Amino acid sequence: MYNFTQTKEAFKNTHEWLAHEFSTLHSGKASPMILDGVMVDSYGSNMPIKNVASVTIEDSKTLRVSPWDKSQVKVIEKAINDANIGLSVVCDADGLRVIFPMLTTETRSKMVKILKDLLEEARIRVRKEREKTQEDIRASEKSGNLDEDSKFRALDELQKLVDEANNNLEQLFDKKERDVMTV
Repeated sequence: MYNFTQTKEAFKNTHEWLAHEFSTLHSGKASPMILDGVMVDSYGSNMPIKNVASVTIEDSKTLRVSPWDKSQVKVIEKAINDANIGLSVVCDADGLRVIFPMLTTETRSKMVKILKDLLEEARIRVRKEREKTQEDIRASEKSGNLDEDSKFRALDELQKLVDEANNNLEQLFDKKERDVMTV
């Protein structure tokens, strides 16, 4: 029988990639994950924001960024603004407040379009992995490692894995779309 370990791992990585990409898009609700990609120039090296400050949810539209070194407030503010992720930053005595603006209907529609583009990119990754695995299965049959019946069973199993992977991606998209579209 054919070993699908590599294919399953590729599908899992695609799912994780899509989940990460979705987490970096804000849906109007405060989420610390949106700052995961923000790099701060701290003491001469680029570091993720979570390495120089604590990020907590203050309320549904606001994050609190509390730097461990108060002299880093301006550097962190600049990093968040330079990241161009559509958030407002306000400095205060305790650090920074990152404010998530309300999404308009037009903004929500654009966000859903971006989500669909990311979903399609993930589906393309799944399709490429399926094609690669199909070629490997056919090559295994030609080399004599698989008989014809085993090849067809492996191809059927592969299609089931592809269907499952696409279903998981679709569920991820549906959940994020609901988050974006709810007021």
